[in-house]
Amino acid sequence: MSVLESSPETTAPTDLLDTVGSYLPPERVELIADAYAFAEQSHQGQMRRTGDPYITHPLEVTKLVAGLELDQPSLIAALLHDVQEDCDVPNEEIADRFGDDAAQLVEGLTKLDSLPLRVTEEEGGGVQAQNLRKMLLAMAADVRVVLIKLCDRLHNMRTLYALPVEKQRRIARETMEIFAPLATRLGIWQIKWELEDLAFRYLEPERYQEIAARLDATRLARERYIEDVAAGLRTQLDDARIEAEVTGRAKHIYSIYQKANRYGREAKSFDQIYDLLALRILVRDVTACYAALGVVHSTWRPLPGQFDDYIATPKASMYQSLHTTVIGPGNRPLEVQIRTYDMHRVAEYGVAAHWRYKGSADRSSQDEERIAWLRQLLEWQRELSGAEEFVESVKTDVFDDQVFVLSPRGDVLDLPAGATPLDFAYRIHTDLGHQTIGAKVNGKMAALNFTLQNGDVVEIMRSRSRSGPSRDWLSESLGYLQTTAGRQKVRQWFRKQRKAESIDRGRDMLERELRRLGFDIADHQDELVALFPGKTWDELLANIGYGDVSVESVTRKASALLQQHQEPDDIDEIPLGRPTSPGSGPGLRGLASGGLETTLARCCNPVPGDTVRGYVTRSRGVTVHRADCHNVLHEREPDRLIDLDWGRTDEQRYPATVQIDAWDRVGLLRDISTVVAAEDVNMVNVNTTKNGNGTVSVLATLETSGLSQISRLLTRIETIRGVRSCARKTN
Repeated sequence: MSVLESSPETTAPTDLLDTVGSYLPPERVELIADAYAFAEQSHQGQMRRTGDPYITHPLEVTKLVAGLELDQPSLIAALLHDVQEDCDVPNEEIADRFGDDAAQLVEGLTKLDSLPLRVTEEEGGGVQAQNLRKMLLAMAADVRVVLIKLCDRLHNMRTLYALPVEKQRRIARETMEIFAPLATRLGIWQIKWELEDLAFRYLEPERYQEIAARLDATRLARERYIEDVAAGLRTQLDDARIEAEVTGRAKHIYSIYQKANRYGREAKSFDQIYDLLALRILVRDVTACYAALGVVHSTWRPLPGQFDDYIATPKASMYQSLHTTVIGPGNRPLEVQIRTYDMHRVAEYGVAAHWRYKGSADRSSQDEERIAWLRQLLEWQRELSGAEEFVESVKTDVFDDQVFVLSPRGDVLDLPAGATPLDFAYRIHTDLGHQTIGAKVNGKMAALNFTLQNGDVVEIMRSRSRSGPSRDWLSESLGYLQTTAGRQKVRQWFRKQRKAESIDRGRDMLERELRRLGFDIADHQDELVALFPGKTWDELLANIGYGDVSVESVTRKASALLQQHQEPDDIDEIPLGRPTSPGSGPGLRGLASGGLETTLARCCNPVPGDTVRGYVTRSRGVTVHRADCHNVLHEREPDRLIDLDWGRTDEQRYPATVQIDAWDRVGLLRDISTVVAAEDVNMVNVNTTKNGNGTVSVLATLETSGLSQISRLLTRIETIRGVRSCARKTN
């Protein structure tokens, strides 16, 4: 007897059954109706934070799954995905009622729901990384799990307003960092864009409302313009005897935000974002795509450099389309996408458009290719030693966009966007990477950290006598390797070297980095070791020496530690008997007080990451010094000193003085300025002194965001030809 027969008053919503019935046979629809009745009874009396009966959540998730036209077990699992955890329904009962396939999907979804997915550098980050690893491997076992999970997350994001603000931001950040990139990689555009917009709404509410308001203010004018342009283009296509459907394309707030930021860096205005005005042309076959492109380009002048052929070279998600931007009527930029109906289905539904579970194992090779990257997760599970390495690999090698480059023989390799010739070498063979001494891109010599673009032809120059890779290749700041697989192969090479040599090398690297940032390693050895639980001092140095731990990661963690280095319990109020009022200082705050009127001391120029102390003046608020500043150490009135931390410093800039010693040559200052500008740092003052021996000393005052940026910048400056040393001056 079915659940419906035992409870005739319970019926599944007709809109769900109509959607499912449009692509599944009637006998399979009946079991889905039974699953709805079972879910409603199981969740009886449970309510959501929104005030709605709990059954509304699995119902809405199932409607989204049905929109992807997934199979019967997937629909049943979507309806029952919370009954095991929230209603104590054993998985065996689900299997007995609805089959083993649906029960396995529910089991997989239940395990994923029990895992916290945040991956941070905070305490417990290693555990969180391990949980994310388990989640992704579960997805690799059955892609339907991730498709249902994405629908579950989308509905939760639609009702996120009912949760506390702190939880809203945490879930939105998880969505932006994990689920939206996953939807992108699976090619499910209709879920991807909505996840991004909803997450952006909670992460940057003011910016979201600003863009939404600007779009709404121009909506009627844009819609009228698109209608007129589309009508004219339909006439042109009809005259060319091309059967096509022409429509306006939806504008998504987060993508506009990204482009607005990019255009802002290029000194362009919001109104110059090309796809604010956009058309989509759907045709029957590939030949018609290119014919329609010819009509578009003969009607309006195309913009140079704004054409992409994703039909000839599909994206990693198998997305295919022609993209072009033209100057439309009224001299307004107009983006046009041209694709077939089949391509449009893939663009909207991604892997779900091709994945079939029809009760047989007969899946096409094309379907398997579309999720080949997901299968790679199982290979990386065996190759990578730690959860953090695995997560880093997924975030860089899977979630990032890809570029397609060619070998001299014409073989096509896909690499993550931002990959370098050195990544290319390691992708071909480990030994080739180890022996690389140079590269040619499109027949011209290129640096090993050159960023590859689609269509580049890469030729690697190798040395048979070279003993192995350079440690510089592991430097994050120098950017030689962007793929985790490449970095892992270099690290493995250094692991094979003698440990004593690695310890000495690691000590030299760390001392040099901390010294040029103005810190003495001897003062902070115990604190640095404590940042890496389970490691001794020698083990930490050895890991740095053979590249398993980067110097940059140590200094980043050290910066966070040094901010909190001194937190005495006995300071309850600011001296002089009165608290200072909040002001426009650099975001510092007293450890047990409100905001402070603060001024940065010019004698030591502290920046975020430095341990700081405040000196309470009689009339100018608090002057902020580095804790090791000479004036602080020799202060005659220690009662005037208070402990501070930096508070929020996200968008503020702080002056730092850097001394660069180099061989004097033509173009030295120009090269330094180029590197500084590339790091998005403002150089506000520079003085040069010739030393009389062919060298010059450059003192530059730079406005930076803090210690991490200074560290990256010093590393890059030292790569400039002729630079002998580069260090921060603090006194």
